Amino acid sequence: MKLMFASDIHGSLSATEKVLERFAASGAQWLILLGDLLNHGPRNALPEDYQPARVAERLNKAAERIIAVRGNCDSEVDQMLLNFPITAPWQQVLLPHGRLFLTHGHLYHPDKLPALAAGDVLVSGHTHIPMAERRGEIFVFNPGSVSIPKGGFAASYGMLDDGLLSVYSLEDNALIAQQDITP
Repeated sequence: MKLMFASDIHGSLSATEKVLERFAASGAQWLILLGDLLNHGPRNALPEDYQPARVAERLNKAAERIIAVRGNCDSEVDQMLLNFPITAPWQQVLLPHGRLFLTHGHLYHPDKLPALAAGDVLVSGHTHIPMAERRGEIFVFNPGSVSIPKGGFAASYGMLDDGLLSVYSLEDNALIAQQDITP
């Protein structure tokens, strides 16, 4: 199974267009959105090309291939614009040798973990900082932000392909972080 991850779009139409281009070219079966899709939030500056209604229109065209979780900036009003569910605080995707626990990162994160078994992966956004690493018997993965990157990183997205978690620059596909999760 090949999956693509994007987080923290925050209403940026140009970032959404790039994500959807990368998704179409990736061959991934699912696009996993890790929250903060339409609203920029009170602590963030407006992202480039801020057009939340247009972002919703563009994402809706891929609705049947999107799995999403709610971020701290997502609201019930946002859900009214989207044709796929975004109100779950977490989702799980089962893998042959474990599971992905998908969450935005404001409720569960590397310092406040849900109950995870050996080989499971905590997948979150929220910090806007990419990460792919092993922590004891589990893995933590953050694809960064596609619109408002932080920590000196480029705007980025993630992929899971054949047991390899990778974070790539949204602009030029340069590898930022990588972790093998195969047993």
